[in-house]
Amino acid sequence: MNAQGNTHDDPALLRAARGVESRCRSRGYVLVTAESCTGGWVAKCLTDIAGSSDWYRGGAVSYSNGLKTQLLGVDPHLLNVHGAVSEAVARAMAEGALEHLGGDCAVAVTGVAGPAGGSPEKPVGTVWIAWADSAGGTFVQLFRFSGDREDVRRATVLHALRGVLRDD
Repeated sequence: MNAQGNTHDDPALLRAARGVESRCRSRGYVLVTAESCTGGWVAKCLTDIAGSSDWYRGGAVSYSNGLKTQLLGVDPHLLNVHGAVSEAVARAMAEGALEHLGGDCAVAVTGVAGPAGGSPEKPVGTVWIAWADSAGGTFVQLFRFSGDREDVRRATVLHALRGVLRDD
C-alpha cells in the first residue's frame, strides 16, 4: 500500500489498526496521535475503520519544529539540544498530544524517512516512537528501519500501531 492507498489493501496495517480499535473499545480508551515523519499515515489507518470516531479523537501532523511547539507544547529547548528526531522530543510529542488534544492514550512518531536528511548520528531510517497514557506512563523506543522513504514510513506506522497493543 502507498500513502495514498486504502489501509484495507495492506493486511498487516489493517490487522494492527483493527487491534488498536479492539483495545481502545474494550478499555474505553480514546486515542490521539502526534505525527511527524509519517505525515498523518497513522491517523489515516485509524480513520479508514468505520466508526473510529468512537475511540480515535484525532491527531496533529507537526512536521515542522514550530508546529511541534505550537500544537503539542514541545519545549523549543528540547528541539535545540536534542533535535526533532530524538527520544526527548518523541516523549514530549506523545505527552503533549495527551495534554493538548485530550485522550486516554497517545502515540507519537518522529524520524528521518529519507532519502535525504540523515546524518552519521541519525541516518535515514532512524525513528523514535513514543506511547503515553493518561496515568502518566510513557514508553519510548528507537527503531532503525531500512528501505526507501515509503518503506521507512510504512514500518513506522506499523510499529506505532503495534505499540498501542503492547501489554502495560
